[in-house]
Amino acid sequence: MREPAYVLDLPHIYSGKVRDIYDAGDDQLLMITSDRLSAFDVVMDQPVLHKGRVLTAISAYWFDLLSDVVSNHLVSTDVADVPAAASMPELAGRIMLTKKLEMLPVECIVRGYITGSAWKEYQASSTMHGSPLPPGLRKADRLAEPVFTPSTKADDGLHDMNISFDQAVDAVGAELAEQMRDVSLELYRRGAAVAGERGIIIADTKFEFGLLDGELVVADEVLTPDSSRFWPADEWKPDSTPPSFDKQPVRDYLETLDWPKTYPPPTLPDEVTMAATNRYVEAYERITGLRFSEWPGA
Repeated sequence: MREPAYVLDLPHIYSGKVRDIYDAGDDQLLMITSDRLSAFDVVMDQPVLHKGRVLTAISAYWFDLLSDVVSNHLVSTDVADVPAAASMPELAGRIMLTKKLEMLPVECIVRGYITGSAWKEYQASSTMHGSPLPPGLRKADRLAEPVFTPSTKADDGLHDMNISFDQAVDAVGAELAEQMRDVSLELYRRGAAVAGERGIIIADTKFEFGLLDGELVVADEVLTPDSSRFWPADEWKPDSTPPSFDKQPVRDYLETLDWPKTYPPPTLPDEVTMAATNRYVEAYERITGLRFSEWPGA
């Protein structure tokens, strides 16, 4: 387990590549989204300024906008509402006080375009997650309909492992798997429509769910640049890879290096991390229509 970016006088539960989670009492969790950035499954030594605040701000926007589709775990993003041990000015804008859930072991991916690992599979076998697709698709083509493609964590806990819908049923039961599929597709459709009106394509995305008193609840983050592929609509065309609104400048820089994509990471130039910051902020402002400078801590 990774060392947390912010050490608080609260029970520490978990630290991942980006988030630190603490027990806030009263069946609530405190999630802190750091500015850590990982590329090729390696966490860089240099943070990306405001990245954690952007992810928190955009998730809060979607949690509110899509609350009629499914309940969510968010209680507050205000540091005034968290335990005194976490009421620190430097946490402003990067915290989520959330309900504690029974998390489900299936990650819910929805694909509206064929790219990434789905494109590699299609090239090899004309399938996506084992299901046949029409012949003649090109890289980054829009699919006829959004497709639910679940995954789960591999044994190493780091990499996602694609599974079939039947395997998702085996993991959580038929009724819950069907509900997760239907809710994920509706969240994607609604979110993609909003983003599309603002010039951004959501190529694919990932949702995580838990249960609260038996009710399905969406958790973690929703439709962010880290959990989704955001493409500028005016730069999309099949047979190409549009630039994404996330850490693309970091990935592009790393690809120019003779680096084996394992620890230790190389040093990132300031202009590369700032370019990534600008991409994240632009995604937030374009999708929400809000000014990031007005978000706490920005």
